[in-house]
Amino acid sequence: MASEETESSEFLKDKIVPEQQKDTSDTTCGFWRFKGPTLQRFASENIYMVIYGIAGCFLSIAFSYFNGTLTTLEKRYRIPTKITGVITVGNDISTVFSSAFLAYYAGRGHRPRWIGFGLVILAVFCLLMLCPQLIYGPGEDALKLTREYGESIDHTLNGTKRDEALCQKDKPSCLEDEAPSDFMPIMIFFLAQFVCGVGCSLFYTLGLSYMDDNSKKSKSPAMISWSAFLRMLGPAIGYSLASVCLRLYIDPFKEPLISKEDPRWIGAWWLGWIVLTVILLISAFFVGLFPKEMPSARARRLKAATSTGTGTGTGTGTEGESPLAERSFKDMVQTLKRLAVNKVYIYKTIGSNLYFFGYIPYWIFTPKYIEIQFKQSAAMANMATGTVALGFSAAGVLLSGYVVSKFRPSARAMAAWNCVVDYLTVAGIICYMLIGCQPSDRMNSLATLSAGDSCSLSCHCDYVHFAPVCSPTNETFISACHAGCSEKLTDDQGRTTYSGCKCISSSLSPNLTLPDENQFASDGVCPVDCYDQFLIYLAVMCLLKFVGATGRSTDLLLVLRCVPAEDKTIALGIGSMLFSVLSFIPSPIVFGWILDSYCLVWGKTCSTKGNCWLYDTGSLRYTMNLVSATLILVGSFWHIAVWYYAKDIKIFDDEELTDKARKGELMELKSKPSKNGKN
Repeated sequence: MASEETESSEFLKDKIVPEQQKDTSDTTCGFWRFKGPTLQRFASENIYMVIYGIAGCFLSIAFSYFNGTLTTLEKRYRIPTKITGVITVGNDISTVFSSAFLAYYAGRGHRPRWIGFGLVILAVFCLLMLCPQLIYGPGEDALKLTREYGESIDHTLNGTKRDEALCQKDKPSCLEDEAPSDFMPIMIFFLAQFVCGVGCSLFYTLGLSYMDDNSKKSKSPAMISWSAFLRMLGPAIGYSLASVCLRLYIDPFKEPLISKEDPRWIGAWWLGWIVLTVILLISAFFVGLFPKEMPSARARRLKAATSTGTGTGTGTGTEGESPLAERSFKDMVQTLKRLAVNKVYIYKTIGSNLYFFGYIPYWIFTPKYIEIQFKQSAAMANMATGTVALGFSAAGVLLSGYVVSKFRPSARAMAAWNCVVDYLTVAGIICYMLIGCQPSDRMNSLATLSAGDSCSLSCHCDYVHFAPVCSPTNETFISACHAGCSEKLTDDQGRTTYSGCKCISSSLSPNLTLPDENQFASDGVCPVDCYDQFLIYLAVMCLLKFVGATGRSTDLLLVLRCVPAEDKTIALGIGSMLFSVLSFIPSPIVFGWILDSYCLVWGKTCSTKGNCWLYDTGSLRYTMNLVSATLILVGSFWHIAVWYYAKDIKIFDDEELTDKARKGELMELKSKPSKNGKN
């Protein structure tokens, strides 16, 4: 009997080895003139994991760079935050229409080349983001704050008319300026985001399924974690790039008259998009070189197919199946029915949607939140969000990947940890509500109150641009007009002061009259020290980033293992579509509306309300964080249901677990002393 088994195994070996060693067109690395034995050596799952992770890093750089320059775009093009929220969901809208279709039909083609095409589309997205700067330039408001342009304006005003930034005796007529008052910049940004969504659909849904199909299940957790770690480096680099670019003035060749801490500062937001276009095109080339199916994955599939007597077949699927077989619309309907009755998949999708809905504002608006709550510059807010906080995210991803690969926890253990992550996140967000800067809250309230008193109203400041000034009593006014100033003075160093500011005394007390020498104001906001509170907020944010990142690999593994292997790609595509419809699209709009609802000072123009300059920071802090915490808490209940129904899910193959047990027994035997007392 033993001899028969040996002969059978030898027969299978002789049959399989030639098939494994034979490179077909599906397992050939490269295209056109870029192919050959040199490239073929790189056709392995480990190399793909690195290249895919680096490409994902570049993609994350683009996303984080956009988020980092968001407040600058609002200032430059006078965009309300709720409109900014609409712009950011453009990629999610295209994801709704493209993710399921592309995941199902492009999934049966040459997936690496489709992924490379997606990266080319993302390079087009970067070029579109650059277009408004090429069309409209830096803008009149920004140029007025430079030495080269400001001197000519001052000369013109001295010779012709009174500076409209000062107190006016008569109500001025509304004059349109040269800034783009139409929606063309908004439409360009939205189109860019819409194009971005198509590229992201190709990159994520096809990239992850290709990695999982071409690697052993025992290696999947580590590979997913390492690729996620490489992607996590992207936001750190992206926010750092935004920080560097925003330290430069929007026109780098002119000398600004204001500091980087001034809220009117507009940095060179457009510079980074040039760099991102180039690196995305380069990454598209390298990803497209990988074969349709890895040689090692083909060898495993042939071995499994032969041992079960199902034939060799073709394709890039997992053991014993052919996902690249002809599919029809009827097959897709059957797939959707299987997903609809999969309780783990459905409950996981609902819980994740609620989590994403509540946590998305911290992905998009964190730099803006830091700027308005703690009075930090845009460059500092981006540096803190990127290099510091996201470094903890990367550490969390690596640690979770190591733990899962080392200890191979059950599906229930992974689901339980996801519940713990939810509750720790809720606790951290509650801490956000308690971390505020009272001097900043008070300054914003006083600035708004002074804008509504009788003295400021008599100066007719309705259409005066936001240009804050600081009084000797350390009180910030929205502009010199709101302070009742009648004269503007500029010294040799370009520093501006205002005199004759009659509203400074009335803001303190209606019956108080200050000496003339105290009725002056200096250009810029009054200094507010919120640095200690900012450090506390940063510490809590780093802890939340670390905890949240530890649940990423376990979350993805549950989704990949709770569905049949042939439904893996479409499950990711449908999940991406549902996340877009239910979370990624409405959440930025809802929280953008919440931000705008607590605006105190608008950049009012003749045709639009413009962007917001000052917020009710105290009320905003409580409302925004309370809504987020509630949504995540509700989502945790669905994750408890996932834990209950995940008891039958196998994360690892039985064969791999047996091999691990055998290795453990062998190590135990080696550690035991022999009969003669020697090891």
